[in-house]
Amino acid sequence: MKLLRVGPAGAERPIVLGEDGTAYDLSGRTRDLDGAFLAGLDPAALARDAAAGVLPVLDLDGLRVGAPVPRPGKVVGIGLNYRDHAAEAGAAIPAEPVVFLKPGSTVVGPYDEVLVPRGGEKTDYEAELAVVIGRTARYLDSHAEAAGVIAGYTIANDVTERAFQFERGGQWDKGKSAETFTPLGPWLVTPDEVADPQALTLRLWVNGERRQHGSTAEMIFPVLELVRYASRFMVLEPGDVVITGTPAGVTLGRPGTPYLAPGDVVEIEIDGLGRQRQVLGKA
Repeated sequence: MKLLRVGPAGAERPIVLGEDGTAYDLSGRTRDLDGAFLAGLDPAALARDAAAGVLPVLDLDGLRVGAPVPRPGKVVGIGLNYRDHAAEAGAAIPAEPVVFLKPGSTVVGPYDEVLVPRGGEKTDYEAELAVVIGRTARYLDSHAEAAGVIAGYTIANDVTERAFQFERGGQWDKGKSAETFTPLGPWLVTPDEVADPQALTLRLWVNGERRQHGSTAEMIFPVLELVRYASRFMVLEPGDVVITGTPAGVTLGRPGTPYLAPGDVVEIEIDGLGRQRQVLGKA
């Protein structure tokens, strides 16, 4: 099942896509695709209602697509989770997941403008698989328990200002937290449609040039371990998002390649999860 949110920023309405791509309006069922909705989500029942014509049809032509979840309580980032990316960054393979936090205010829609922050000099892209949490998770003991708290998957661009990340006091959060720095979407795809989250291909282009092409099979720590691990250090709540790291090909690892600038176009796709596109602007 694919869920999305459409409409002006701050006034999106929840949508479910039928098997044939028909969009059904969920506004009569829920105010939003928020934590309360995700905690009670029953994909099979929702699919039956869509197929039975119980839900009103909505024409999506011309409507903005927002992030597939409203502003999350937190975005949990994972750094250096692909061996080739760690190598290009000149970093050792981590013994445990590298965890950082991004504020919910960084989240925007998959086609929204991404802003180079004031004072930014080295704005970079990172194509990532994102995990949306559907049930409260604390101190999970197993991968089976981790699987049980996942509402679905989507695409993230973990936009990063490298100058802030590495040259302004050593705090990664400084380089990760600017407004618009986490485009999400277009869809939240429920786990029943993702046969294996460790068998997905990620691709990213800048101005039509392919920069990243990797597979989630190359993760150092797999998705279920990341969710289990994070729950040992913080409570994961419905609607929270875990972004799982990026493969090689970021600008940081391409000496001589210019960083992103206003007017540049970044496009990302992941198998089965759709495609997003951002045009860079300036804060």
